[in-house]
Amino acid sequence: MNEAFSSLVVVVLLAAAAPLIVDLIPGPVRVPQVALLLVGGVVIGPEVANLANPTDISLFSTIGMGFLFLLAGYELDPKIFVERAGKLALWAWLVTIALGAVVVFLLYAVHIVDSPIVLTIALSTTALGTLIPILKEQGIFDTRFGRYVIATGAVGELAPIIAMALFLGTRGTITALIALIIFLGIIAFASLARFALLPKWFLEMVEKRRHSTSQLVLRLVIALLFVLLFVSNAFGFDSVLGAFAAGMLLRHWTPRGSESLETKLDAVGYGFFIPLFFIYSGMTLDVVSIMQNPVPLFIFFFAMLLIRGAPALFWYRNDLVVRERLQLMFFAATALPLLVALTELGVQNGAMTAEAEASIVGAGALSVLLFPIAATILGKGHELSDAARARDPRAPLVPAETSNDLHRNALTDIPTADPEERL
Repeated sequence: MNEAFSSLVVVVLLAAAAPLIVDLIPGPVRVPQVALLLVGGVVIGPEVANLANPTDISLFSTIGMGFLFLLAGYELDPKIFVERAGKLALWAWLVTIALGAVVVFLLYAVHIVDSPIVLTIALSTTALGTLIPILKEQGIFDTRFGRYVIATGAVGELAPIIAMALFLGTRGTITALIALIIFLGIIAFASLARFALLPKWFLEMVEKRRHSTSQLVLRLVIALLFVLLFVSNAFGFDSVLGAFAAGMLLRHWTPRGSESLETKLDAVGYGFFIPLFFIYSGMTLDVVSIMQNPVPLFIFFFAMLLIRGAPALFWYRNDLVVRERLQLMFFAATALPLLVALTELGVQNGAMTAEAEASIVGAGALSVLLFPIAATILGKGHELSDAARARDPRAPLVPAETSNDLHRNALTDIPTADPEERL
């Protein structure tokens, strides 16, 4: 058995064991599988146990990142950007990018950090693709509060992707802007045209083979993903733009409620490729550099919370209670996949050192480990206080809820099936 396949076996075993280990961990708060996959990747990687070589699974990781952003784009409803939740998310992101630019360029001026553009964009990111499975696990995704989290994540993922395309591509900014307009124009044309350009016999064949062993629809979706990844790279953009565009295009093409296709995409993406991406991220983390100089990691970690997360405390003050704003602050500051793409571009362009890359990716990994757990604890504490008051009428009352909270509770009290576990 060759070494590459041995590495793949170890990684696949870790991916299969992760959900089982999560269920065995005691405590009132469920640890996100993403966190366990990252830690597991560090343990089996070359920096610790050296049981697997990240180079051997790099292609699987790239496909996993593609599926992660494909599904994030597919879950994103474009209408959310014209809702109040989307508008507030945009204002909060603009404040973040302004604060980040000021702080980073001041640090750059005194030679504390390098690559100010990369760092500024990095501080504005939110890992929507990472948050979606966590929100579904915690039963938040379909609630009113979940709508605010999704809007925050959507802006915090889509806007940095566009910024990456403009400022970190292989072309100049003006050329990149023209290429971006052309690329987005192609996506918009495909969305509007839908199936008008496809011959009737082809559509009939697709429908006929939808559930056959050929799995034609699923194969076409995967082909769409790979084609847009290729086109995105051909335009000089990072592949995450192509994957995200593929997801949004697929959502527009697919009829609402196409549960069969969604189930198949979940099975392929969350069942195999996406866990490998997170394990690979842990395996490639430069733990030695971080241990030798951990200060930049913690600086960037707290900067993510203060610059990306803290604006939620202000902008949502009329819509969410304090507990929810604190939860949203932690969710907004959770970032990793885009940080990996950003820092890779920075290193390739010579604008960032490998040590700085390790600190930023390490901070992102730490945010995925801790911030969702902190947000979950805040939510669990509220649930526990409600349960205690129901058992004991003499228990202290929590602060009165607003009409928005009553509306949200009315939605969340409707019995629904448990969300399918993804990660």
